Amino acid sequence: MEFSKSREYDEEAEILKVLGHPVRLKIAAGLCARECNVKNIWECLGLPQATVSQHLALLKNKGVITGKREGTEVHYSVTNASVQKIIKALG
Repeated sequence: MEFSKSREYDEEAEILKVLGHPVRLKIAAGLCARECNVKNIWECLGLPQATVSQHLALLKNKGVITGKREGTEVHYSVTNASVQKIIKALG
């Protein structure tokens, strides 16, 4: 194994930090499988809507997920290739 002197891992480190919480990891893994709105997420996880919304906001702010508005709903998905690779590696 070689160590890269020029390769920075800043983005990956930030992603790993935000995915370090079990709820956020569950949300990201679920959103890798399919696009979903906040109601479906909190119903599946059995958590309060406010809790899920806080986690979604953090994931979105860190670039882990994106939201697409469809009428009154926002549908979330993982579009970050690094996140998809990390989730796949964990599976």
